[in-house]
Amino acid sequence: MSNVKALPLLESPAAPCCPPLSERPLTAEESVRTATMFKALGDPVRLRLFSLVASHEGGEACVCDISDVGVSQPTVSHHLKKLKDAGLLTSERRGTWVYYRVEPSVIAAMGQLLTPRG
Repeated sequence: MSNVKALPLLESPAAPCCPPLSERPLTAEESVRTATMFKALGDPVRLRLFSLVASHEGGEACVCDISDVGVSQPTVSHHLKKLKDAGLLTSERRGTWVYYRVEPSVIAAMGQLLTPRG
C-alpha cells in the first residue's frame, strides 16, 4: 500500500508574471515578484544549482545528483529551498530522495521579461 498522496497545486507568490520591461513600467506587485526571483538567482551557488536542475537530463534532478557544488549538503538544501520559495523550482519527494525541476513557465517568462522592444 502506497502512502503517496497528491497535493493540490498552489500558485507560487513569486511566479513570473510580467510583460517585457520595455513594454511598460512594472507595477509595485510585479516589481516585488520579479525582484524575488532575481534576488534568489543573485547568489552564485543558487544560480549554479538552478542551472544544474534546468539542464539536467529529463528536466529534473534528484538532490543526490546536484550535491557537488562546493558547499555542504545542508547548504545545498538551504539554497534549493530559497529557489523553491522564490517560485523558481518545484520539488517532489520520491522515497528518501527529493527531485527538483524548474517551474515550467520560469525560463520563458524570464527571457520574455528581458526581451527588448522589437
